[in-house]
Formats: sequence, structure tokens, C-alpha cells
Amino acid sequence: MLRNWKTGLVFMFLSGLILLFVIAPLAGMFLQTPLAQYSETVSDQELMRSIRLTLLCSLAGVLTFGIAAIPLSYVLARKEFPGKGIINGIVDLPVVIPHSAAGIAILGIVSRGTIIGRAGEAAGISFVGGVAGIVVAMAFVSIPFLVNAARDGFASVPEKLEKAALNLGASPWMVFFTISLPLARRQILTGLTMMWARGLSEFGAVVIIAYHPMVTPVLIWERFASFGLSYARPAAAVFVAVCLLIFITMRLLAGRPSRSN
Repeated sequence: MLRNWKTGLVFMFLSGLILLFVIAPLAGMFLQTPLAQYSETVSDQELMRSIRLTLLCSLAGVLTFGIAAIPLSYVLARKEFPGKGIINGIVDLPVVIPHSAAGIAILGIVSRGTIIGRAGEAAGISFVGGVAGIVVAMAFVSIPFLVNAARDGFASVPEKLEKAALNLGASPWMVFFTISLPLARRQILTGLTMMWARGLSEFGAVVIIAYHPMVTPVLIWERFASFGLSYARPAAAVFVAVCLLIFITMRLLAGRPSRSN
């Protein structure tokens, strides 16, 4: 009993340190920003436009690339094939490489002289210095969070349920949409939420592809570099508050068990 008590105390102490490590910088940022500056910052139209742009671009990246990544997650969870480990490694590459390098890599395939860049211009879409480029950059660095979460979700679905449905005459499509996808939905929603949240914070890849129109991480950096901490801190505090509010709401909705469970 004494040993268990000591172990619990050590775990509580270390857990408290980690929580303090996360909370202290954010709390300091909010507390060091005077209340009067919050009202001024909320009235800052440039900041509000950048926040809306950031939210919408990250959401567009999730809807465009995230939905298409779910079948890949299913294949990685269910199929065994040569090179599967390599593909899993490739999926995680955007997390590992420096995001400035990611921006340069993306720029190499969407710039105006490339096939994708010319095709985009023909369709009236500009990647370099455009919203489309921001969406691509955000999706690139954040998609591993969805693929990994969805893969774990599909892996947790008992294969015997899928096989039973197939034996009863259901088509693979029906099995996927009526069994696999619903049973993995909580992990998929968590992955979608994490992908969206990670896209919001991207700076390195975005700033290389599209400095303008200015998303909020770039705007905060510009204000810090040009005017200093006191000018950038209120913008950062408001943006973090908006992100936290939306993120916590989405996590609660994604993690809420259904009544049937």
C-alpha cells in the first residue's frame, strides 16, 4: 500500500509538471494582455479577416484532402502488402521534415512553371500567393494526424463483423459504409479535428507559398517582427482563444458517445 501511495504521488507530481509546462505560457500570454487591448484587438478588421481566412483554409484542406485520405487509412488498417511499412513512413513524413522544407517541396510542384501550376492557372486557380496554395500547405502538414487516427479506428473494428456481412451477401461498399465507417467514426472525427487544428497553426510551409493573403500565424509573426512583443501578443491571445474554443467544442462532440452505445 505504501508503495502504491508513493507511486501515485510521483505520477501526480510529474503530471502536474507537464500540465504546468503547457498551461503556464498560455496563461502568461492571456494575463499579460490588458483587458482594454482585447476589445481593441477584436475590433481589428485585418486580424479578424485573417482569422476567418485561416479557419476556412484549414477546413477546406480537411474537406478536400482529409475525406480522400480515409480509404487509405482503411487499406493500411486491413491489408497486408509489400512496402506497407514504407507507406506508413511516407504518411508520417510531413510531421518529421521541417515545415519550411515542406513549403519549398510544395512550391516545387505548384509553382507557375509546373504542370499543376499551369493547370491551376488555366482553371483560374493561383497556388503561389493564393488561397489554394494555403489550403495545400495546411493539408500537407496536417494529414498524417487524420490518416493515423482513422487507421487505428479501422484497426479496432472486429474483422469478423465485416466478414459476416460479406458472407450474408453485402457488397464491400455496403460493409464499409454500414459497418467499418460507423464503428470507426469516433477515431475518424478525432483525426479530422486534429487535422483541422494542426492546419490552423501552420506557418513555415504557408509563408513560403503564400505570404499574402495573410493567415493569422503569418500576421502574428509580421507584427512581432515589425513592432515587437507588445503589439503581437494581443493578436496571438485572441487567435489562441478562438482556436481553443472551437477545438474544445469539436473534441467534445467527437468524443461524445452515442446513445446506442
